[in-house]
Amino acid sequence: MSTDRKTSNISIIIPTRNEADSIGRLLPELLAVPGVELLVVDGGSTDNTVDIAKSLGAQVLSSSPSKAKQMNAGAEAAHGNILLFLHCDTKLAPGFVEQVGDALNHPKISAGAFQLSIDGKGFGLRVIEWLVNFRSKILQMPYGDQGIFVTNDMFFSVGEFPPQPIMEDFELMRRLRGRGKIKILPLHATTSARRWKKLGIMRTTVINQAIILGYLLGINPEKLAGWYRGR
Repeated sequence: MSTDRKTSNISIIIPTRNEADSIGRLLPELLAVPGVELLVVDGGSTDNTVDIAKSLGAQVLSSSPSKAKQMNAGAEAAHGNILLFLHCDTKLAPGFVEQVGDALNHPKISAGAFQLSIDGKGFGLRVIEWLVNFRSKILQMPYGDQGIFVTNDMFFSVGEFPPQPIMEDFELMRRLRGRGKIKILPLHATTSARRWKKLGIMRTTVINQAIILGYLLGINPEKLAGWYRGR
């Protein structure tokens, strides 16, 4: 395999669990992109997520229902020099392969992500987008819904995603930030507004910030995950 990251294959790793409504819309676009390996890592879906993914031609792996474990399993099975971790309800803009490769070909860049776009209307969602993108650029801390990408070697050198039920993307980015710059591409990752619609913009924002604060204060991730899921 070429050592030039710009021409190396990208392995896109998508963790799923009961995502039948999303997987059928996402996969055809990605499968049509040349030079991309697609791995769906299912965490025990009870709907037809797996059947849909297989019927569309994606490689499907099984894992215990933990996003961190699912993404790590996908990374271990991947053949690409570049790993791109993508949520099932998030779509990438055309041209992402070239821009990801160009970014990671720079020796001072350790990882990257896309600008966040939320698939919904309303001033509140635009404010959330602006705040997230500002935070990502200034603090160098994008989260999983922005599509995190990193070279295979770098990912394993920082110890993969930590096996915790929440904030696994936050912890990974903290490690990667210590190895170099986190590049935020001008392309957008457009994610579903379903959680904001379900709980409301203000409530979702307060919960998210409370989880981050709790994590920084050392509260057990198991307890934080329960709060996040309303248990």
